[in-house]
Amino acid sequence: MKKIAILTSGGDAPGMNAVIRSVVRTAIARGMEVVGVVRGYNGLINGDLIPMDARSVSDIIQRGGTMLCTARCAEFRYDEGVEKAKKTCIENGIEGLVVVGGDGSFRGAADLSAKGILAVGVPGTIDNDISMTEYTIGYDTAMNTAMEMVDKLRDTSQSHDRCSVVEVMGRNAGYIALNAGIACGATTILIPEVPYDFQRDVIDRMKRTQLTGKKHFIIVVAEGIGGVDEMAKRIEAETGVETRATVLGHVQRGGHPTVRDRVTASLMGYKAVELLKEGIGNRVIAMKHDEIVDYDIFEALNMKKEIDLEMYKIAHEISI
Repeated sequence: MKKIAILTSGGDAPGMNAVIRSVVRTAIARGMEVVGVVRGYNGLINGDLIPMDARSVSDIIQRGGTMLCTARCAEFRYDEGVEKAKKTCIENGIEGLVVVGGDGSFRGAADLSAKGILAVGVPGTIDNDISMTEYTIGYDTAMNTAMEMVDKLRDTSQSHDRCSVVEVMGRNAGYIALNAGIACGATTILIPEVPYDFQRDVIDRMKRTQLTGKKHFIIVVAEGIGGVDEMAKRIEAETGVETRATVLGHVQRGGHPTVRDRVTASLMGYKAVELLKEGIGNRVIAMKHDEIVDYDIFEALNMKKEIDLEMYKIAHEISI
């Protein structure tokens, strides 16, 4: 394989630039030419390509976001869009593609592989909700950002004897909420994977801890549950504790990637290029038991991932 391309697709995540850097430099070291695709599959359809060399990826490993920009592409869901992307690849001599993104991005990679353009997926999302991998690029940074923001809210909550109801990101997964909640000593953590009763799990729990002398509270709510404004109103009405709702939002996608995200991204990018160099496509890179592995994309998309319910149980036992 003489020429490959790399794109970032879907939501941005800290560490994507580290993947780009790793892919470009690994490919160059193996005598391959590399181009960057601007704005994901949209760029591949429209031929928005930029040549990449070792210096074009200097000083990006520490930056959040993605230097190639990212976007979601409705056109790529249909065969006509995939054919346009294939045409761009053929016209530009692109034989292989590294796709950094989530499940939807990987389906696109599988479609291209089926049409002869070998593609390898690298999991990049702060939500950690990709089933075949224990860890996704951006997750650690997002957890740390959420923790830092909640720590700041705790300072003011403690000063005013308040309750802070905090919504963190994660789409329909509770990984950020669970880990940030434990790290911040949340009184209650609400996640989509575990059914809850608001009276029992929030109101009654707060009242029990009030009896022990506790005067300020943190409630962490996953994005997939939402409704924090109404929760705050109910808490204040039923407990008498002044309560504020905060949605952390997209701040969790930004910031300098952590050591773990930079290292994992670098190793996954390296593995992706190794596969393409061997003429292997239709694969997705993953982490299993702290090792970098790869799976067939279709096999990977059918895998299931469970949240750690024991961790959830422990979180509430130690937050009294």
